[in-house]
Amino acid sequence: MTEDSDVREIAALLEDEYAHAILIQTSDRAMSADELSDACDASVSTVYRRIERLREHDLLSEQLQLDRDGHHYRTYTARLQRIEIELTDGAFEMEVTYRPEDAADRFTDLFEGLR
Repeated sequence: MTEDSDVREIAALLEDEYAHAILIQTSDRAMSADELSDACDASVSTVYRRIERLREHDLLSEQLQLDRDGHHYRTYTARLQRIEIELTDGAFEMEVTYRPEDAADRFTDLFEGLR
């Protein structure tokens, strides 16, 4: 359960046109910020600002991808599966259900943390 301020922050974030679009676009496949910029018709800087806010609330996960040229870039995937908000005893209670993370993603995160 979360505090009322968290309910307000997440509700405002989900109401935001670009954050909303990022979650929808990344709900079925991982996408880079450049891909999200095109898909959401937003500047890359706008996309990065929304990515940061979504990650602060753990609604979006980040993965490091390596391309054949040896370069790397980050992709993003929606973690949000469901949000339930209930008004009980004069206060809002919110429960967020997350999608299970891929074991490969957890291993990559662990490996990056060791560097």
